Parts: sequence; C-alpha cells; structure tokens
Amino acid sequence: MEKLKKYITIILGVLMVAFAISVFYTPNKIVSGGVSGISTILYYTLGIQTGISYAVINISLLILALKKLGKEFVLNTLVGAGLVSVFVEVFSYIPPITDDVFLATVFGALFYGIGIGLTLTQGASTGGTDILSRLFQSLFPHIKIGSLLLVVDATVIFASFIIFKQFELALYGIIALCISSFAINWLIQKLNISKLAFVVTDNGVEIAKSLISKSPRGVTIINATGGYTMDNKNVLICALKESEAEAFQKRILEIDKNAFIIFSESSQIVGNGFRVYK
Repeated sequence: MEKLKKYITIILGVLMVAFAISVFYTPNKIVSGGVSGISTILYYTLGIQTGISYAVINISLLILALKKLGKEFVLNTLVGAGLVSVFVEVFSYIPPITDDVFLATVFGALFYGIGIGLTLTQGASTGGTDILSRLFQSLFPHIKIGSLLLVVDATVIFASFIIFKQFELALYGIIALCISSFAINWLIQKLNISKLAFVVTDNGVEIAKSLISKSPRGVTIINATGGYTMDNKNVLICALKESEAEAFQKRILEIDKNAFIIFSESSQIVGNGFRVYK
C-alpha cells in the first residue's frame, strides 16, 4: 500500500510538471530556468518539440552523471525524466489555457513547483536542473546546492533574454522561478509540520493506555507537581500528525473532562512513525 501511494504521488507530480511546461510555459515563451527552459528556447529557435529536447538533454546529462552520481540516482532520475518527456508530448496537444503571460507565469509556476515538490518528497527526480546542480556540486562540494540551482536557472533565464530579446519575458521567468521555488519549499515544510501535545491530568496511566490501544503514536508519562495546588499530576507528551489532533483530544476528554491539553506546532519530528520530507 505504501509503495502504491508513493508511485501515485510521483506520477501526480510528474503530470503537474508536464502540464505546466506544455500548457503554460511553452505557449507563452516563459523560461524559468532548468532543462524545461532550455527546451522552450530550442522549440522557438530550432522548432524541436519540447518533449523530445527535454528527453535528449536529460539523457545526455545522465550519461555524464553516471560516474559521478551513481547508478541508483541515474536510474531513478531516468524514470522521472522519461515520464515528464512523455507527458509533455501528450499535453502539447492541449490548447493553451490562457495567452495572458502573467496568469500563465503564476499558475504554471504553482503547478510546476508543487509537482517538483511531490516528486522530491518521494525520493524521485524529474531530472533537469537537479542533475546539473548535483554534477556541479561534485566538482565544487563547498558550494551549497541551493546556490548552484540559482546560478544554473539564472543562466538559462539570461539566455532567454539574449535569444528572445524581450526583457519582460525574462522578468516573467524570474517571477516563475521565485513562485515555483516558494511552492516547493512550502509543500515540503507543510508535510513536515506535526503537533506536539502536552496533557496535564490525574489519570495519566489510564489515558496513556487508551491512546496507545487506539493510535499508532506512543506516549511519554512524566510525574509532576502543580505549582498552585502542589498536587501530584501526570504530564503526558505525545507527538502526532496534525490530522490526528481532534480525535486525540476527544479520547482524552472522554476519560478526564478536566484534563489540561496544550498543542504545540512542530516544524519537524524525527523518530519512529514520522518521516522527514526533504
């Protein structure tokens, strides 16, 4: 079931990336960097179909990366990049949704960024800039990959300005790059957010047993003393997903209606039952 969910997520991400390239970016000459940007430039200068040039460039980069980055990375990227190339060609038969460059920039970047984010969270890659950046990082390991990505994308956007000779298109490319980068970071950050619950109660053992029997989450019990009443209390600590908070609270109040519950947002939890998305 987990593998099925993983592959569905990867395919959804690939579909969103391909849709953004074919329906928003290419028809409006939007170049936001990376191989998709190079493919758009080649389409308008040499007439090469976007999906074909995307595949050829990625395969060439993967051949160069084979020695430096290893077979596993190359094979995983080959699948992702191959699927993007196929779907870019399929979606190229769909008429452009809008000829307004600003709307195409915003919505194309959102689709592109979320799609890339979904594939990254599953340990996959759509190729392109990721390959270039990792190759450069193997040559210059002291430079952060984020900086390398920025340099590669900025170079492609600058090339689009030289070729199209339209300063506005270059600016739209920069906007698209910023929006897609924000979308990737937002998605990964959102998936990592969890809740940390603190429960002050007189029925700590009973509540802990109930929570453990009905939930995959563990509970830590700490003996404490109330600062005002000086009564002995139990403090329960539990890490849980945001979607589990309401049911968690309901179970506690069913046992102790006077329980004091504090929910705190956690940006990242590392440990059994929790996955860190990168």
